[in-house]
Amino acid sequence: MATFVNNLRLKEIATGDESGTWGTSTNTNLELITDGFSLGTKQMSADANETFTMPDASADATRALYLKITSASSLTATREVTLGPNTISKTWIIENATTGSQIITIKQGSGATVNIPSGAKVMIVTDGLGAGAAVFNANPSSEGGVTSVGGTGTVNGISLSGTVTSSGNLTLGGALSGVNLTSQVTGTLPTANGGTGGTSAATGTGGVVLMLSPSLTTPKITTGIDDSAGNLVIPIDSNQYFSGTFSDKVVALGNTGTAITLNANLGNVFTATLNGNATLTLATPNSASNRATSFTLVLTNDTTASRTLALAGGTFKYPGGAIARTTTAQAVDIWFFFSPDNGTTWYVTIPMKNLTT
Repeated sequence: MATFVNNLRLKEIATGDESGTWGTSTNTNLELITDGFSLGTKQMSADANETFTMPDASADATRALYLKITSASSLTATREVTLGPNTISKTWIIENATTGSQIITIKQGSGATVNIPSGAKVMIVTDGLGAGAAVFNANPSSEGGVTSVGGTGTVNGISLSGTVTSSGNLTLGGALSGVNLTSQVTGTLPTANGGTGGTSAATGTGGVVLMLSPSLTTPKITTGIDDSAGNLVIPIDSNQYFSGTFSDKVVALGNTGTAITLNANLGNVFTATLNGNATLTLATPNSASNRATSFTLVLTNDTTASRTLALAGGTFKYPGGAIARTTTAQAVDIWFFFSPDNGTTWYVTIPMKNLTT
């Protein structure tokens, strides 16, 4: 009985078979061997995965050394092409001549596969190891890269008018212009390269919505600041000053103990309870030029009277040269601090005194 266990699926005539007719089978085998060194074309019948199987002892383009794969319709996604049977160990040069600018993935079994971009030609080898058969790229540098150019080329570069498809890295030696970051770029574009640092381009209407808390350099706000619903919450008047109603941030310092530091950058209103003879140190005023720092301190005495409070962190000036706070137990004084020179000098007053808790 004849067998077909070779890698070209040729008929292997058993000893004593086909007496007087073996020449016909031999001639067919010779023709199929030449097919194995020729060019063949196979067409994917639909926009779906496809299997091309080399038949036993009969002509089929799957046997060709150079196999050009086309498609009956335009592919809309990456499609798999399985080469069978999965027991064949063979070398192919495969051209992805499908339409739709999609990758085709060549496989044989459950093992490794090779991606061939649209328009690319790749030499592959199948190991023929059955259900777990794998496909290998015999020329790895050919998998990926620019595969189609619509335009004109020069010695110094290529002018493109169509789509550049790459399954690998695409390295540019110069500037890339005319690209819409919203519709033509996917992936993460770092902020250092003009991107948002997110996985999509900036979005929004009437301006740019930035992602992931970017650092802004001298931004310009023309009408004000909106909330997440698009409502104007901080307007700017015609003189470019913020206008409208604002609320101050309150920072609770807790008990003073014998020493406490007030960070002027943390808020506009501070509360504290004097529960010991303490030193209050002012820190981190506004350090920008031509900017002043001011805040309010609500100081409550604990249940012990006659506590003392000293101020540190600058030169302090008071109305009339001195200031007297309320030392009665559980009394509340409201202090006001103002510095026009980055915390070097503080003007201090107590506009409301001896408020009871």
